Amino acid sequence: MSGMEDLLFYTITEGKDMIPLSQFTAALRKTGLLTSDPRLRDCVYQMRQSSSDSVGPVMMDKKLFRRCMGNNIMLLTKAFKKKFIIPDFQEFVQQINKMYDDAQQQEGGQVADCIPQLAKLNPDLWGVSLCTIDGQRHSVGDSKTPFCLQSCVKPLGYAIAVHDLGGEQVHQFVGKEPSGFKFNTLSLNEEDKPHNPMVNAGAIVISSLIKVMEFLKSMTGAEYVGFNNAIFQSKKETSDRNYAIGYYLKEKRCFPGNADMIAALDFYFQLCSIEITCESGSVMAATLANGGICPITGERVLSAEAVRNTLSLMHSCGMYDFSGQFAFHVGLPAKSGISGAVLLVVPNVMGIMCWSPSLDRLGNSVRSIHFCQELVSHFNFHNYDNLRHFTKKHDPRRKSDDDPNKSVVTLMFAAYTGDLTSLRRFALSAVNMEQTDYDSRTALHIAAAEGDASLFVHSFLNNLVNPFLKDRWGNAAVDDAMQFGHNVIVSILQEYQRIYSDSNSTCETEEQKSTLDTLKSVV
Repeated sequence: MSGMEDLLFYTITEGKDMIPLSQFTAALRKTGLLTSDPRLRDCVYQMRQSSSDSVGPVMMDKKLFRRCMGNNIMLLTKAFKKKFIIPDFQEFVQQINKMYDDAQQQEGGQVADCIPQLAKLNPDLWGVSLCTIDGQRHSVGDSKTPFCLQSCVKPLGYAIAVHDLGGEQVHQFVGKEPSGFKFNTLSLNEEDKPHNPMVNAGAIVISSLIKVMEFLKSMTGAEYVGFNNAIFQSKKETSDRNYAIGYYLKEKRCFPGNADMIAALDFYFQLCSIEITCESGSVMAATLANGGICPITGERVLSAEAVRNTLSLMHSCGMYDFSGQFAFHVGLPAKSGISGAVLLVVPNVMGIMCWSPSLDRLGNSVRSIHFCQELVSHFNFHNYDNLRHFTKKHDPRRKSDDDPNKSVVTLMFAAYTGDLTSLRRFALSAVNMEQTDYDSRTALHIAAAEGDASLFVHSFLNNLVNPFLKDRWGNAAVDDAMQFGHNVIVSILQEYQRIYSDSNSTCETEEQKSTLDTLKSVV
């Protein structure tokens, strides 16, 4: 097992030689990774194989850990080193859960009745799911209940069209400006084009340009994407206004030359009837947040141009007649649908899907809007929260232990008390192990004075901490070991100084590895 794997193992097990497998999976969940993550397929297979071969509870030792790591060592190291976009994921989701509970208390609104099948939805349903650009996942409430995308499909359809055809060709048929009218108004811009892809007219024209289903499945990382035929038939039978828009578009020659207007309308109704869940929808949103790359598969689904254009239009036109207010107060790209869904994107951070069927007078989900407003009230996710007067908001992207003074004290205390577990955790979390106190003493000085040989081998030598650093009296760590008569430490440090002097990089040679193994055998 390599030094990094060794360090990772002991950090997870808190210094023990083995732990129950369930404890490992629990630690994994705390980072935000799910065992259903496609990137962890090999790791999960090895764990299940071990479980099936065992009669009692499965224990994870170094051997099983090595098998589980496989091709996942980089991902898991990043997870346990808290190098994901949200380092303290558990603290973050606790706040998300509070926002969910608060939004659940919001009453009022009514379920959409313009489509008979939608009118049957339970107004008490309420779910929220999020997925970060690193694939950290969290869901609460009715997050597994399928619902139809309705207008939330509009930005996705537009993104696919731009990805396939390029923005210049797509915008030969549809504009880019907010219309100033209701989403289903028979209205075109001065060039006789639909105002933008987020209104019905624009979405109907976009439907004549694209193929969708495979893209949506790729955007969700192959999670749930279905089709509700009852909604489709219900929408088709009650869409006189959309048929009127279709014929108006045909009259104005808004469609491509080879397009069939009735076929485009039918396809548009089908797109609105595509089913997802909050969980799969959050991955869609995260793909947009991640520049078109699905976070849980690493596959590029959409071009950078498609994502940029889509987020721009979502920001200005995505929330029906509430778009201006939403851009002002929330400041994030979003799209709502009359099924009660709100697809929210925090660029370069995460995607969120909220769903609750009770709508306000503008057609937006009451609970979802409240949740989005609470989100940016607490976290600095608003597009303009980089301004100085918003610095009091919380930034979940920043580590809670960034205070350098606190970090030094904690590191020194761990060295003084011989807390090997904490030192391993610090090293794995990329803490600077060469920090100094007011006397320019490092943790290496402290450990040398205390005489704990295991601290050197497992916490300092494995991380190539500089053994020549001197305190304000000119003493290196080896001098402290000599002063207090710790002969074993003196021998280890003298040999390690030779290794460190011979190496001008952090890459270990075979000779260095052999020498380090010899030093380990001493303790």
